[in-house]
Amino acid sequence: MTVAGRLAEIADLGRDAGRGGYSRHLFDASDAPLRAWFRRSAQALDLTVEEDGDANLWAWWGPPGPAAVATGSHLDSVPGGGAHDGPLGIAAAFEAVAQLQAAGVVPARPVAVCAFAEEEGSRFGMPCLGTRLLTGAVDAASVLERTDAAGVTLAQAWAGSGRDTARVGPDPERIGRLAAFIELHVEQGRDLEDRGIPVCVASAIIPHGRWRLTITGEGNHAGTTAMDRRDDPVVALAGAVLAARDVARAGGSRATIGKVQVTPNGTNVIASRVDAWLDARADTEDRVRAQVEVTLERIRDAARAERCTLAVHEESFSPRVDFDAALTERIAAALQPEFGAVPAIPTGAGHDAGILAAVVPTAMIFVRNPTGVSHAPAEGARDEDCEAGARALAAALRDLAGRA
Repeated sequence: MTVAGRLAEIADLGRDAGRGGYSRHLFDASDAPLRAWFRRSAQALDLTVEEDGDANLWAWWGPPGPAAVATGSHLDSVPGGGAHDGPLGIAAAFEAVAQLQAAGVVPARPVAVCAFAEEEGSRFGMPCLGTRLLTGAVDAASVLERTDAAGVTLAQAWAGSGRDTARVGPDPERIGRLAAFIELHVEQGRDLEDRGIPVCVASAIIPHGRWRLTITGEGNHAGTTAMDRRDDPVVALAGAVLAARDVARAGGSRATIGKVQVTPNGTNVIASRVDAWLDARADTEDRVRAQVEVTLERIRDAARAERCTLAVHEESFSPRVDFDAALTERIAAALQPEFGAVPAIPTGAGHDAGILAAVVPTAMIFVRNPTGVSHAPAEGARDEDCEAGARALAAALRDLAGRA
């Protein structure tokens, strides 16, 4: 089997005919088949599979125990996402284990392949949901009250999937087993393509957060309401989008309003309310906070100009993460015989590795993305680079956990 072959096995799951790419979300129609694929892949390698109380999957090579080395990623996607963001890390992990087994390697310590739940946060608005719950980074009771776009609470979806909400929450015993975690991921940029190399290690994740903006105006008739008598939240939203862009440009940072819900969303109706989500990122936490503060003040001005009100709710914030230096250097050294000296580069994308880094020595390996496109159908990686990623991960696992 190859990494490309493993990814081909799930290529038809969660396809989005409207957006293109994939829409795979927690407990949707694609979730159970993806989990079944994970189990089949693990069982083909004689790995023992278990699911923790936070809906994360673990496939163990060797009996679960202390000083374990874990690797993996996630199976969910953003709406209309690419085929590699998440699944590549799991397919490469299984392929790395297969290569080590074929070479006669027997792990001196347990190795786990992981699939973490709802990394993208696309259904319930919290990225890295499974690892945040697992590590106790969020309060389980409040998270279970979150709703999706249809008004379904996470607690309802959890119970509807046949899982026990009483098990949701931190699992310090499981976390205590881990000595290291390595996440392999497609690069979400084109640094490696520009450098002409297939893989590298990660140095850090820059800070980022999500804010929900609720702009309330007055619903009215589109044909009978004079333009100067409108309290239109969609016009205020236009100002919000421009404010996010302009402040980020001026500060050399990044901001996006990419998700919008309009009420009542009628063609001949002036909207009464708009909900929009602001994503902001910069190289330091202070810069993110300062950027958002200025952006929100401009959005308030835009709302007032249309006689609308603005309410703001911070949905999540992820501080800067610097990956474990000793682990990263050790992995880079393990990669050197095949790949030479590999760089360590920062990323503007969030990952489960960033959450786990607070409690476990953590590192990442990136695989070249020829276009640099991610979170979109055009995301990709060459087959040969995916296989190189699996070899790189196998070298890291062999160094950390294996013996011939």
